[in-house]
Amino acid sequence: MSSELSPTPGLRNNSASLRRAISILLQLGDETDGTGYSIAELCERLGLNKSTLFRLIQPLLEARLVEHLPSGRYRLGRRNAQLGNVYLTGLDLPRSMHDVMQNLAAQTRETVHLVVADFPNIVYIHKVDSPHSVRMFSRIGNSAPVYCTSVGKAMLAHAAPATVDLVIESGMPRHTPRTITTAEDLRSALSEIRQRGYAIDDIEHEEGIRCVAAPVFDHSRACTSAVSVSAPADRLPRERVPELAPLVIAAANEISTRLGAVP
Repeated sequence: MSSELSPTPGLRNNSASLRRAISILLQLGDETDGTGYSIAELCERLGLNKSTLFRLIQPLLEARLVEHLPSGRYRLGRRNAQLGNVYLTGLDLPRSMHDVMQNLAAQTRETVHLVVADFPNIVYIHKVDSPHSVRMFSRIGNSAPVYCTSVGKAMLAHAAPATVDLVIESGMPRHTPRTITTAEDLRSALSEIRQRGYAIDDIEHEEGIRCVAAPVFDHSRACTSAVSVSAPADRLPRERVPELAPLVIAAANEISTRLGAVP
């Protein structure tokens, strides 16, 4: 019989000290400008007195999970980067996100895609098919242009200006009568996407297909993937886009959270 201990389902750990120590790490994780928190700020935000905070933070300092800055403030330590890299290295993106995509497909009853950027193109890396007999034809591993796909535009809207220039300079040939083919129109569309939080392929890449996509962000706040819902245009009229967009955004946010993105 193995002597290893494993968590018991439904059993709550009542270690108050451990929970408070974790709350310190989570609070430090919310800080985004690199200046850290003072002891007074941590006490106020966490509802702890100074003596308790000092007691809890000491083992975190020793484990290098928390760093004491010359300014006297505290921030997350370098050990967190090591732990994060171990987690991300073991993360199989398609397999790890399949349940999110499956749930989105069940909610919308349409095909869901997960793609990654390979500017000026995108590459399909995972797919959950619609239950309908008439569905979008696509294959894992296939690529498509960034500028005329919802997933591509969702990512490009958060890309560096040099990346946008690369896409434009690579050419924007027309695929359908609705395809965006000018730099001015593309830049305008990207600005709208940033404001509303999602992108639309309004029959721009394939005749008769409309898609709604949202960007996925990783732990470094980079946007190199996106998730979408795709369907025949008669089943996904423009009037249905406001209904689907919040569902796609929620799925993208869940995937982002799993990748370590800060909300």
